Parts: sequence; structure tokens; C-alpha cells
Amino acid sequence: MAANKTVPTRVDPHEFIASVAHPTRRADAQVLLEMMEGVSGQPATMWGPSIIGFGTYHYKYDSGREGDAPAIGFSPRSANLSLYVLTGTEESRELLAKLGKHKRGAACLYVNKLSDIDFEVLTELARHGFQHTMNVLHDPS
Repeated sequence: MAANKTVPTRVDPHEFIASVAHPTRRADAQVLLEMMEGVSGQPATMWGPSIIGFGTYHYKYDSGREGDAPAIGFSPRSANLSLYVLTGTEESRELLAKLGKHKRGAACLYVNKLSDIDFEVLTELARHGFQHTMNVLHDPS
């Protein structure tokens, strides 16, 4: 089985954010870093070249594939902000209905800029996602 590509690195998340070319995306990334550190109580860690994650959980699929991933996180990509917060529970679906302008992918949420959404709702989504991941999905074995 191939090794996981998204693993923690030693890159400083603050330096990564400072290198983001788009000024709005860079400013939004700084706000997200502070919010997610506060919600999770965990320091920011770079996962791979472009994901900033908070906390870690271990997963194991029925296929036998397993690994570690950030409990919550984000990436300031050129096209949008990719947010890795839980979106599949009933509570998160209710929050998403109140969030504002966004798109959903298989494992993430996409927003163009933080001013397009209700930041308090996003904060609650991140809090819910972190707690759910650490309490329900986390497999410490």
C-alpha cells in the first residue's frame, strides 16, 4: 500500500501563511488559524505542503488502509479557502444551512472569503467537528 502523502511537516504555518500571494486569502488564513487554535486548543501544524491542521486522529478503513489526519484544518488555496471541518452529522448540516455562500466537496467545505459567510456559524462548525472527530472518530489503537 502506498504511503500517505499528507503527513505533518516541520514547516511553520505562520511562514506558510505569510507566503500566500492573495492578500484577502492571506488575511483570512490568519483569522482561521487563530480561530481553529482557539476551538481545538491545539497548535497549528502543516500537513503536506498546504494544509494547516489542528489536533490529530488516527483512522483505519475496512480496506486496511490507515493513517493519521488533522482533526480540523484549512488550506488557503488560490481558488478558495478549503475548510476541513466535519460536515456529515445532523448538527453540522443544520449549521451549514445558516453558514452563507459555500460549496461542499466530499471531505471539505469551500468558501471564497470569510466575508461571504457567518463566521460565528463557521466557528461552531469547527468546534463541533473537532469534538466529534476526537470523541467519536478517533481510534487510538
